[in-house]
Amino acid sequence: MSTAVLGRLQGGLEQLYRVATGLAVESFLIDDASRTALGVARAPREQLLVMESDDGVDLGLYVDADVLANLATYDPGRGLDDRNLAAFLYALEGVSHFVYTAVCAQTARSVSALELELQAEVDKYVTCVLASDGAASATWRRRLYEQCAYEPDLDAGERDRYQVANDNARRYAASLERRFVTRRAIVDMFAELRRFYRLPLGGKLDAIARAA
Repeated sequence: MSTAVLGRLQGGLEQLYRVATGLAVESFLIDDASRTALGVARAPREQLLVMESDDGVDLGLYVDADVLANLATYDPGRGLDDRNLAAFLYALEGVSHFVYTAVCAQTARSVSALELELQAEVDKYVTCVLASDGAASATWRRRLYEQCAYEPDLDAGERDRYQVANDNARRYAASLERRFVTRRAIVDMFAELRRFYRLPLGGKLDAIARAA
């Protein structure tokens, strides 16, 4: 089992958004026993655990061992397909949550679960599109936002949060495709993504509403 892919994902996201957490995600990984000891209510295949204290914020990232083993066998750096896509998306979501939470903590900005999910859904689309050189944007939008399934053990509030994040990310991805990807204006898209990344949740939702 290798965690190198997590570090590469972190590096890619930090480079894309021009942020620097100063942290190594691999150092914050926790295993099954550690997560169980924390008494979490749900145990999904990826999970960022956050605990606030007087000294700041403590983070722990759980990524299922089978996910990491899959990515070690089918390196996403050599391409994404049915063998590794699900594992890749689990890993990317966890790293996205980790980086975004760390960035917000550095500026003492609070962040909601919905904001984390929305940013992660955007990160999935952008990363997959860049990995395919923009050639399959519409295909990725359908696969990520229309052909997705939710975990059966989500409660009503959690399901609603995931659906809101999915719907808004779908609309934002469509606007990115229309404004930038089809025009091959990738540099301009990077500027838009960096601006969007720094907005609070309300600003993100407003930007999506205006762009849709």
